[in-house]
Amino acid sequence: MSTVLQGGPSLPQERRVVTEIPGPKSREMFARKQAAVPQGIGITLPVFVTHAGGGVVVDADGNSLIDFGSGIAVTGVGNAAPRVVERVQRQVADFTHTCFMVTPYESYVEVCEKLNELTPGDHEKRTFLLNSGAEAVENAVKVARHATGRQAVVVFDHGYHGRTLLTMSLTAKNMPYKHRFGPFAPEVYRVPLAYPFRWPTGPENCAEEAAAQAIDQITKQIGAENVAAVVIEPIAGEGGFIEPAKGFLPRIVEFCRENGIVFIADEVQTGFSRTGDLFACEDEGIVPDIIVTAKGIAGGLPLSAVTGRAEILDKVHVGGLGGTYGGNPLACEAALGVLETIEADDLTGKARRIGEVMLPRLRAIAEKNPVVGDVRGRGAMIAIELVVPGTKDPHPTAAGEIARRCHAEGLLVLTAGTYGNVLRFLPPLVMPDHLLEEGLAILEKAISEV
Repeated sequence: MSTVLQGGPSLPQERRVVTEIPGPKSREMFARKQAAVPQGIGITLPVFVTHAGGGVVVDADGNSLIDFGSGIAVTGVGNAAPRVVERVQRQVADFTHTCFMVTPYESYVEVCEKLNELTPGDHEKRTFLLNSGAEAVENAVKVARHATGRQAVVVFDHGYHGRTLLTMSLTAKNMPYKHRFGPFAPEVYRVPLAYPFRWPTGPENCAEEAAAQAIDQITKQIGAENVAAVVIEPIAGEGGFIEPAKGFLPRIVEFCRENGIVFIADEVQTGFSRTGDLFACEDEGIVPDIIVTAKGIAGGLPLSAVTGRAEILDKVHVGGLGGTYGGNPLACEAALGVLETIEADDLTGKARRIGEVMLPRLRAIAEKNPVVGDVRGRGAMIAIELVVPGTKDPHPTAAGEIARRCHAEGLLVLTAGTYGNVLRFLPPLVMPDHLLEEGLAILEKAISEV
C-alpha cells in the first residue's frame, strides 16, 4: 500500500534524488509554464513542488530537496506549519473576506497589537496591514512624506525594496529589476552603504567613513531639511546579505533624529527571527520610527505591515491608508500562528543555532577555497561572496556553477548580490541538524569542484 504524502513537518526529513533534477514531470510542467506565463517571470530551479515541510521540498517526480531558500525567507516557521494550518483552516470555514475597511474583524487588530508590542521600542505605536513588502515600503514612505511635509527619500547602494514604481526607484540594482522600466519616481537619492568587504580603506574604517560620506551627500546635495525619510535594510538582502559595519546604522539614526527625518527600517527579509533576533535592528539597539515587515510574517500567505510611532502614523487623514485585501483574515490568522510558533518553539534561538553551525563551517571552506572571498551574515541569514581567486573581482560565473551543482544534488540554494556573485542561505528555522549538515557537505563539494 503506497503512502500518501502530506506537507508540513510530518514529511520525511531526508534528501532523496530519484530522477535527474529537474525530472520528466517537472520538465513537462515547465514547458506548460513557458507557453502560459511571460518569460519575465524567472525561475531559480524548475522543479514543480507538490509538498513541503520542515527542511525539505518534494517535487512532482518524487525528489526531496533540502531547502536552503525558504521561499526567499518566507517559510521561516516551515511550510504548512501546524499552528498556521489549523488557524487558516478554521478561518476559511468562517469567512474569507469582508475588507477590514468595510466591516472589520478581530484578527487584524490582534496582529497589529502583537506587532506594536514586539517591534523595537517602548513608545506608543500604530500598525496597519497590507499585502506585500513592496506595498508596505511604499506606504511607509507615503506616511513619512505626509507627516513631515517633505518629499525627498534617501536610500542606499545595494538596497532592494521591491518592484512597484516607487520601490523600483528605491532599489539600487538595474538588472533585472529596473532595466527599461523607467521613468522612475522623483525625489529619490542614493548614498553609500557601509560594505565592509568592499570598502576601499578596509573594514576597520568602513562604518565611520561610509556614514560621513552618506551624511555629507545628504547635507550638500539634498538638504537635510528636505528629507522626509531614510529607508534602509538592516542587512541588505538582494544586494548580497551585506551587514553594514557596526556603528554605521546608529550614526545614520542619530543624524535622522537631529534633523527630523523619519528612519524607516525595511525588515521585509530580516524580520521574524531570521537573523537570531526577532528583528535585525535589535542587534545594535536600533529603534526605527517606522519598521516594515512582510515575508516571514504569515508563513506563506500574503501579508505585510507598517508599524511606527503613533504620532507619525496618526497624522494621516481618515481614508488615506488601506487597500481591499490588506490584512485579509486568512493571512492574519496565519500571522498569529507564526508568532505562536516562534515563541513556543524558540525559533529565534534556533536561528542563532543555525548560524553557529553554518558560519564556522563556511569559514573553514573559505580557507581552503580562495574562490570564496567573504563569509557573512547572522542567524539563519548567511551568504558567501565568490571572487576571482587572488582578487576581490566578482565571480558571478562561479556562483552560478556552484548553485547548478547544488541543485543537481538536491540542495536548493539562491544567488544574490549587486554583482550576481553571492550565494545566500535562508534555511527554514525548523531545519533539522542532519539536513543542515548534509546541505553544507553538498555545498562544500560543489565549491571544491569549481
